[in-house]
Amino acid sequence: MAFACVVSFMGLGLVDPILPALSKQLHATPSSVELLFTSYLVVTAVAMLITGWVSSRIGGKRTLVAGLVLIVAFSALAGSSHSISEIISFRAGWGLGNALFIATSLAVIVGAASGGFSGAIILYEAALGLGISLGPLIGGELGGISWRGPFFGVTVLMAIALAATIAFVDRTPPPTRRTSIIEPLRALRHRSLATMSITALCYNWGFFTLLAYTPFPMHLAIHELGYVFTCWGIILAIFAVFVAPRIQRKFGTPKTLYVNLMLLAADLVAIAAFTTSKTTLIVAVIVSGAFIGLNNTLTTQAVMLVAPVERPIASAAYGFVRFIGGGMAPYFAARMAATWNVHVPFYVGAAAVVLGVGVLASGHAPLTRAEREAEAAEEAAGLPDDGPEPQILAPGGAEIPG
Repeated sequence: MAFACVVSFMGLGLVDPILPALSKQLHATPSSVELLFTSYLVVTAVAMLITGWVSSRIGGKRTLVAGLVLIVAFSALAGSSHSISEIISFRAGWGLGNALFIATSLAVIVGAASGGFSGAIILYEAALGLGISLGPLIGGELGGISWRGPFFGVTVLMAIALAATIAFVDRTPPPTRRTSIIEPLRALRHRSLATMSITALCYNWGFFTLLAYTPFPMHLAIHELGYVFTCWGIILAIFAVFVAPRIQRKFGTPKTLYVNLMLLAADLVAIAAFTTSKTTLIVAVIVSGAFIGLNNTLTTQAVMLVAPVERPIASAAYGFVRFIGGGMAPYFAARMAATWNVHVPFYVGAAAVVLGVGVLASGHAPLTRAEREAEAAEEAAGLPDDGPEPQILAPGGAEIPG
């Protein structure tokens, strides 16, 4: 399961190094190429609303298998495509499979791991970080052979993961109850959850502007782009897994998020101001991994703290809203660059992140109160103060990282 998670999360940055090559070889505009992110993430967002409904009826393992089958099929179809429109449509199917997979993988790992709950969480977070860091590297190496290489590479790796899942993952227990498709949407009526979700949407707008559009003004070869974003992914993984819990314990979630989001906004402003400087772009992108890694971990923890509903439902609602922001940002970044200039998308990305800080401020009190209550509960139970611990409430539901 951990291997399957690594490959699944590789899909996030896998296409980054080949974006300029796709635009050139398939005679597509940058905004058309950016739809590879938009179709993938928007479909993932919408699919978040149905993952709980599916898994609560067919069980966790079957949901995983269904997701893996879809990823294998659509990544192979994307690699066999002959136009950018075909790849965009097949990436949408890939996004559906990925939503089914990531929404249930943590729950299955917790049930299958022999090292207990804490060991399972560490394993999952390590798989997440490794996948994000390896995605651009694999994409760059295989993309240097052909732009089809990264897609077929995922097909092979996910086929192995599919066979291993069928053979070695035990059947999950029957779901305790069936959830409704509209439960995540109902959950967004709660102000605290809606506040954190909109904050994440604004943050993801800046994040995916950086991730998806910086390869164009960098003007690097495929291999070089792969190495830059691999360094970015390694920094992201280190800060998400090792640094975030320590900073959260020392300064608290709200203060850390305020400072971290403002630092990310400043990083985007630096990219916007010096977009024509290749060195500045490379350094700023790699440094941003620290801010994004911290924010991925802390925002998810914050959502789990303030959510007044079951955590799988909260995760689905949160994932739906934030992935909408991540999916729309790359396309509009390319359109803004074509309409005005290459600097504008990054200024807009920075403004979106600052807007997220303002939205977060409106939910400061509930978040602070929820964090104090969690700390008091841990002290009363005699648990180590390692920050809020995710809970798995149903075989088909799990919190989504980042």
